[in-house]
Amino acid sequence: MKGKNFLYSQKVAPYVFVLPFILSFAFFWVYPLITAFTMSFQDIGAIKTDWVGFANYTKLLKDKVFMIAVANSTKYMFFTLVLLIPFPMLFAVLMDSNIVKAKGVWKAVLYMPALTSVVISGTLFRLMFSEYKTGQMNLITQAFGLGTYKWLKNGWSGMLALLVLACWRWTGVNMLYFISGLKSIDSSLYEAADIDGASPVQKFLYVTLPLLKPTTIYVLTISVYAGLSMFLESYMLWAGNSSPNNIGLTIVGYLYKRGIEKNDMGYACAVGVVLLIVALIINFAQLILNGTFKKEED
Repeated sequence: MKGKNFLYSQKVAPYVFVLPFILSFAFFWVYPLITAFTMSFQDIGAIKTDWVGFANYTKLLKDKVFMIAVANSTKYMFFTLVLLIPFPMLFAVLMDSNIVKAKGVWKAVLYMPALTSVVISGTLFRLMFSEYKTGQMNLITQAFGLGTYKWLKNGWSGMLALLVLACWRWTGVNMLYFISGLKSIDSSLYEAADIDGASPVQKFLYVTLPLLKPTTIYVLTISVYAGLSMFLESYMLWAGNSSPNNIGLTIVGYLYKRGIEKNDMGYACAVGVVLLIVALIINFAQLILNGTFKKEED
């Protein structure tokens, strides 16, 4: 009876409820992070493990293939931010207005790609961007008299294929984030703007956009990490981790190549640690610039 009273006490109960999260967070995030950080300073072989200090990180600085992967991931992250923040925001504003009819249908249509397996969607887009005449993209270019292209063998067109796939999968998800943000805006603010004679564009710029800032920062934060950590889309688009001249190689793809394909786990962990540090630096920088850490004035 005493043990039951202890568990049901107001002081202990919150810790009991939060304990599963703390345990899972420690076991599936903190422990692997510490282990990966430790392994990044080691040369891990099949029989023995040697401590090599910063040798893996020094090697990374001279690794041209790693630099290509960083450039590819950075470009992908940048273009996804440009495409997958403003357009989903505009779609959300349209869905929240009286202009669009059958809103539920449109929301379902835009969100449905996110439910599709990356394996399936990557395979479909690989066929769509095929270099053969029967590929959907080449059928479109031929219809305009532009001939055929080897989409997945050129840098710009390979990046285009990745971005089209990203927009197809994630536009609906980000749109729902912005819709939830719009629902928290007090409608009386729009009524006051109407009384003042504000146009729809002015209401968007001076009412909607500022009040959507928390949602925008959240979408920006998760999009930075998602862009830098993209792997499976590229892997499926090129049917493996060996794209021509590494045009589709990403940071996580290079981690997979060194850790799984070449069994160099110490070096792969160093790649993962660098990815984490870069993502944290970018996100902390944008959070500081957005004023997230500023204290509210009384």
